[in-house]
Amino acid sequence: MKLPVLSGKEIIRRFEKLDYQVVRQKGSHIRMIHKNDNSKASITIPFHQTVGRGLLRKILKQAEISVNEFNCVN
Repeated sequence: MKLPVLSGKEIIRRFEKLDYQVVRQKGSHIRMIHKNDNSKASITIPFHQTVGRGLLRKILKQAEISVNEFNCVN
């Protein structure tokens, strides 16, 4: 399944539905951690108008989330 080109705001909204929370922001980058699972890595999401598919794929890999799981969250 292909990844969509999304804005940083939309990516953050989807990660919040996957139980991630914003912990800090520095400039145009937002750091998120998982609420319940401390073993999951923290992720950094650029707060840009568009985030490319390649960068989004790297963020999902870091968060250990499959493309299908991410696409099912709306």
